[in-house]
Amino acid sequence: MIQLTNVSKSYGTGAAVSALSNVSLQIGPAERVAVTGPSGSGKSTLLNLVCGLDEPTSGSVKIDGVDLSGLTDDPRTRLRREKIGMIFQTFNLLPTLTAIENVALPLRLQGLAKKEAEHRAVSMLGRVGLKDRTKHRPDELSGGERQRVAIARALVNNPSILLADEPTGNLDTATGNEIMALFDKLHQKGNTIVLVTHEHDVALYAHRVVTIRDGKVEKDEKTPRAGAITTSQIS
Repeated sequence: MIQLTNVSKSYGTGAAVSALSNVSLQIGPAERVAVTGPSGSGKSTLLNLVCGLDEPTSGSVKIDGVDLSGLTDDPRTRLRREKIGMIFQTFNLLPTLTAIENVALPLRLQGLAKKEAEHRAVSMLGRVGLKDRTKHRPDELSGGERQRVAIARALVNNPSILLADEPTGNLDTATGNEIMALFDKLHQKGNTIVLVTHEHDVALYAHRVVTIRDGKVEKDEKTPRAGAITTSQIS
């Protein structure tokens, strides 16, 4: 599903800063992988490369067999909309829009009629436990509720891949546990999930933990949950 081959990424010219160095990584369908490592190790850069928001300096990134470097902006954007959902650490919700409008936005950008887009948004918000908060703006929601809106927005296009950058980093322990329980349900549907985290307990929700240090893969280890892949549906 996701294949990185000898990927390097540097920023700047002259004395360029190397964010990733010769990284090779394969993530299969329905795998759940946690990416850990110290701040500045290249974790978020890895996610940005996988979702096509950034391009490698060298090497290749393939999504479902498609090499992103061979795509122009429009096809890359279309592939990201169709296959990838991205959850940002800071939520990136538009403050003037309600939960419905935030979640419906990707569908509206694809040209879907407002009524149908909002119908699908309401359905998705219900699936993440926010059916009674659909008309609230972000400043009227708790941190956990805003994270759920961000998850609903990432999933409204039914992507096969979900990428999450520190999904529990801004949340208290109880809310973080709720988010991880929600990820369990999403994974049971068959989503491939890649999440960046500093938290050991969160990483252990995954089947594999990939540790990055100084822009390189230091370890790639299975967890006790490895092999626990099911195909049951979200209730």
